[in-house]
Amino acid sequence: MPDITYKIWTVVMIQDGDKVLLLDRKHDNFTGFLPPGGRVDFPESFVEGAKREVKEETGLEVTNLVFKGISEFVNPSTNKRYIMMNYWTKDFKGKLLDNPPEGEIHWVNISKAKELPMQEDIKLRFDLFFEPGTFEIQTKWNNEKNAPEEIIVIRT
Repeated sequence: MPDITYKIWTVVMIQDGDKVLLLDRKHDNFTGFLPPGGRVDFPESFVEGAKREVKEETGLEVTNLVFKGISEFVNPSTNKRYIMMNYWTKDFKGKLLDNPPEGEIHWVNISKAKELPMQEDIKLRFDLFFEPGTFEIQTKWNNEKNAPEEIIVIRT
């Protein structure tokens, strides 16, 4: 069996009534509107990583995270698997940062959010945060085409 590189990230969809908190990220390869989150540091748990990243990126402390699903990118030609743990909450406290490190923070109406510049993988799972149950999304990457080969969405 070949060596496989695993990387794990989190995102947290924070909901307040009919709005969600999104970052307008403008740097590196992850630009556009997206929920707060980031890499899980070893050996912290996924939930600890999610809470830490939200605090670092927004200033808010989140609680009562509801696990919504897994989204992942697998690249068979490079033996890489990138896993995203997706959470939702309506429970938060604190004050938003004045100068957030990852981009401007906006409370966005849920019904209008997907009209904003947003990466396709965020758009694909956006509505799944608000549906009952959990989900799994697997994107198989094609290196030669530099594009998805196949996207599988499973509601669990």
